[in-house]
Amino acid sequence: MQAIIAAAGIFIGTNVDDLIVLTVLFLSARAAARPTRHIWAGQYLGIGVLVGVSLLAALGLTLVPDRWVPLLGLVPLGLGLWGLIGAIRGGEDDEPPVNAAGALPVAGITIANGADNIAVYTPVFRTMDTFGVVVLVAVFAVLVAVWCAAASWLGSHRRVIDVVSRWGHWLVPLVFIAIGVVILTGAR
Repeated sequence: MQAIIAAAGIFIGTNVDDLIVLTVLFLSARAAARPTRHIWAGQYLGIGVLVGVSLLAALGLTLVPDRWVPLLGLVPLGLGLWGLIGAIRGGEDDEPPVNAAGALPVAGITIANGADNIAVYTPVFRTMDTFGVVVLVAVFAVLVAVWCAAASWLGSHRRVIDVVSRWGHWLVPLVFIAIGVVILTGAR
């Protein structure tokens, strides 16, 4: 039970910001009348990559040099700038502010937004036995579903929809730009 609580604490502590990003992605998908299954798949893929890289790093392998990790911020920064350009040009009202269609772009955003998670997960994995790692991964898998469900619910909440409908073409790209800049600058 202690391992489950610890794993849940690690996930929640490192993925609170991801809840906001997921909410934005669900809102964008709904605005474009697209299915949301690619968000779920991309989130699982992205978290899986973060966990996998952390496991490998814990084994002493260096897949991504530390100096390259901040470059992952280019993914949300690029999406945000694209959305902001569309808002400035006054695109169609029905057009979503940021459109990450497909599991791979969603996974890219998840990885970029969670690149700093590797710094947390790696030392945790180094101190765990095989059973602890299995428990942690299982808890993470359950909590990814909880995060997606919560973000989907937030993305269908009337007040959230009203705010995003009115200000989303500006707000959503700015959120992605901010995330990208934070990742690029390594600010914590």
